[in-house]
Amino acid sequence: MEELRIEANGNLGPIDSSRIPRYAGAATYARLPRLDQVAKADVTVVGVPFDSGVSYRPGARFGANHVREASRLLRPYNPAWDVSPFENIQVADAGDMAVNPFNINEAIETIQQNALDLTASGSKLLTLGGDHTIALPLLRAAAERAGQPIAMLHFDAHLDTWDTYFGAEYTHGTPFRRAVEEGILDTEAISHIGTRGPLYGKKDLDDDHRFGFGIVTSADVYYQGVLETVAKVRDRIGNRPLYISVDIDVLDPAHAPGTGTPEAGGITSRELLEIIRGFRGMNLVGADVVEVAPAYDHAEITGVAASHVAYELVTLMADNAVPGSRFGAETGYQAQALGQEARRPAGFAAAGKE
Repeated sequence: MEELRIEANGNLGPIDSSRIPRYAGAATYARLPRLDQVAKADVTVVGVPFDSGVSYRPGARFGANHVREASRLLRPYNPAWDVSPFENIQVADAGDMAVNPFNINEAIETIQQNALDLTASGSKLLTLGGDHTIALPLLRAAAERAGQPIAMLHFDAHLDTWDTYFGAEYTHGTPFRRAVEEGILDTEAISHIGTRGPLYGKKDLDDDHRFGFGIVTSADVYYQGVLETVAKVRDRIGNRPLYISVDIDVLDPAHAPGTGTPEAGGITSRELLEIIRGFRGMNLVGADVVEVAPAYDHAEITGVAASHVAYELVTLMADNAVPGSRFGAETGYQAQALGQEARRPAGFAAAGKE
């Protein structure tokens, strides 16, 4: 049966929803082609169905396919950026990595090697988890490809810089401590965003500070707003190679109930999307969206949020593929904005652009 895909600029895009309804057809991410259907991908979407590193509720092993199902709702033009990401670049879905759920060390090695293989031809990786344990091997691969320690933005309710859980060094609460210890992160350019909730003790914060992390709490985002948050991040990171890791529990449980360790008082899905949009022009080399646990979701609320977060990350990669700087460019909504002052993308005013 013919798939009836959109094609533009030599790129094979999603199935045309004007000809095949969005609820029909295979559930690749955003109904994009499989990796084996294209000659080369600029961005590869891959799932990692692994949650053996969780400390509380399991189920994130089913997260990638839940996000794929929810992503059927996405459309090919992103008006918030005035970009059609799947026309700018070739994006394809590689399916899921085959990881051993009974051996964390082996799973980490498998993920790292698969990530290196998938990026060998220059493709960037957008990974759907899975629990946050998977971030460590993904960061290892990204730093190896960059040839240097990389900057990182970590969206999460939690620090994930603990030493061990029950003596285990590799869990969803320890990846970024290991990454700092291994020297794969640029410790002058790493930050948490959306942090909140109780800790085991003040030592947790002391250790995190010693590792070099900056923190923007969920309360900071609320009081200072998206624009100031974006300005601080851009100032700290500059044009360094950047990896973005998004634990969906950064969102308030009202916006993302389907996750393993929810915390009250999170940021909204609107705030998260606008913050990512504020990173326009930053040197994004890879990203992940993790900790979606569909068993605790309702009406695909979490799946929809995660699929949109992934869409914004893909759009950032696609926007960067266009020659020249587009930071501060108008959105697709600009011509129809009401009032005297048109809406500007997040980060535009904060950076002092007029």
